[in-house]
Amino acid sequence: MNDDGETMIAEAAIDELVSPDRVHRRVYSDPDLFELEMDRLFGRAWIFVGHESQVKRPGDFYSTRIGREPVVMTRHADGAIHVLHNRCGHRGALVVGSECGHVEDAFRCCYHGWRFATDGTLLSVPQRQGYPEDNVAPGDPAYGMTPVARVDDYRGFVFASLSSEGPSLVDFLGHMTTSFDDMIDRAPDGEIEVAGGVARHAYNGNWKLIFENVNDGLHPLTVHQSSIEAARDQDDAVWSDGAGEIAVRQMRQNGAPWDMWEKQIGLWAYPNGHSYLGDYHDDAKLVAAQRDPSFDEYLAAMEAARGKDRTREILGVLRWNTNIYPSLSFMSQFRQIRVIRPVAVDRTEVLGFCFRLKGAPDEMFRDTIRFANVTNAVASPVLTDDLETYFRIRCGVESEGSDWIPTSRGLGRDVEDGNGGWRAENGLSELHIRNMFRCWSDYMGGAAI
Repeated sequence: MNDDGETMIAEAAIDELVSPDRVHRRVYSDPDLFELEMDRLFGRAWIFVGHESQVKRPGDFYSTRIGREPVVMTRHADGAIHVLHNRCGHRGALVVGSECGHVEDAFRCCYHGWRFATDGTLLSVPQRQGYPEDNVAPGDPAYGMTPVARVDDYRGFVFASLSSEGPSLVDFLGHMTTSFDDMIDRAPDGEIEVAGGVARHAYNGNWKLIFENVNDGLHPLTVHQSSIEAARDQDDAVWSDGAGEIAVRQMRQNGAPWDMWEKQIGLWAYPNGHSYLGDYHDDAKLVAAQRDPSFDEYLAAMEAARGKDRTREILGVLRWNTNIYPSLSFMSQFRQIRVIRPVAVDRTEVLGFCFRLKGAPDEMFRDTIRFANVTNAVASPVLTDDLETYFRIRCGVESEGSDWIPTSRGLGRDVEDGNGGWRAENGLSELHIRNMFRCWSDYMGGAAI
């Protein structure tokens, strides 16, 4: 860095780190590049903050980060949602110290007692007469909790940007709004809500690795071999409360042959780094004896609310992981999201949340929790395999050897999909990785996004 604290990386040098068929190992291991990402990528892009159901009532709040910038999402007295920099206008202390909660009247800074409304407005200052010319006045925006530059939501999913310039949220999401629609439309009452707490974990590796991995169809058969073999050894005649069946089913499905990924599973990528992977779970096509008993109750509720044709259309959308670059990955069909929060170049925090479909049977939500525990909890035999892989990649890219990481699988065989994006040859392609690094290069090089 120079004396002003600016990262000294030339634009030309950034361009040389990414090619159509490979990326330099520095993109995963260079601390200076990470600092630049915090400024140029996380400081400009739309970043997922939270869901509106996390702040249901006026006075509710939820604290999180945009990159490494602490922010708080609030529900104000008029019902509007605000995203504020979590910083006192006096001495700069964090005003909100809890991750979530409720305030009856105002936030109060723990340092000198300044009080702020849930829209960030400064309400009161103890001993205000002591400031020069009495110039610290309630309501003065210079001393309030500053609003984040831009805030918007899509169907209750709240995003914010630290930059006052850039595309609208809808333009940023593009065709990926259909993945949010897929999750919400599956609720018989047309609404969803966060429920069941948070599953939190961290891993020792770069934040980009999880986005690459969740849409990678080539790794499950290798990485998750131990849990696949254990699941295959289970006796199907032994039944539990439901958690065991979900675990066994998912672990066995990780062992699906590569031939299935080549012929049945699709992979799509879209501008701004987004992508989604197709899915082969289709409960609607299972006979009643093979699917969860609560599904028929759910199906009846959907058909009563939407009609048979619309229900068939909604349930016919089969997507596995959707990546909203650079902060969110979610599974609409399984009603859960993962929020990716970079900590350092080699440290990443992931927060997992589950959603309840309003109007659906309670048993469906219990299945959502069970599935999350199988796939995303720290005790999961599936997740732990992935975390070990991230750590090994970190060790590898920090070591000497080849400087280049290939991203060429499926290159030259992608086709336009008619929705402004591209469809890969099959689910084993690395299209989503190439797509993310095209976007990464644009942000990091300072191009207008």
